Amino acid sequence: MRLTNFSDYALRVLMYAAAQEDRLITIEETAEVYDISRAHLMKVVNQLTRAGYLKAVRGRSGGLALAKRPGRINLGDVLRTTEPDFALVECFTKDNSCVLTPRCRLRGVLHEALAAFTGTLDRYTLADLMLSPDDFGLQPAA
Repeated sequence: MRLTNFSDYALRVLMYAAAQEDRLITIEETAEVYDISRAHLMKVVNQLTRAGYLKAVRGRSGGLALAKRPGRINLGDVLRTTEPDFALVECFTKDNSCVLTPRCRLRGVLHEALAAFTGTLDRYTLADLMLSPDDFGLQPAA
């Protein structure tokens, strides 16, 4: 299983915002820190803002900040918001045409594995991932 870049970037943005708890961050600086596309990051930030994980402050001195305390941002919930689906194999999709589905035992095993994966993520919050600004190669805000 592999998460999409979208989910990876979403978690990275949240980690960066959490580390900068005393100031607003910008899409530009976040894109530079991670060396990722500003355009792609804008889409990620837009979804995180709509989902209530980030708040956007408009204006000349605007930027982004966490909309909730890090301890209230559950990692499993973030991934459920950012991943398009968790269809590990064809039989997890609505367009399933696998002839083995009625008798297949793999489906149940994969459901159990997926439940363990999401269950583990559900036990952690953004607070468990907290880093300092120095960890991003930046100086702490003065």
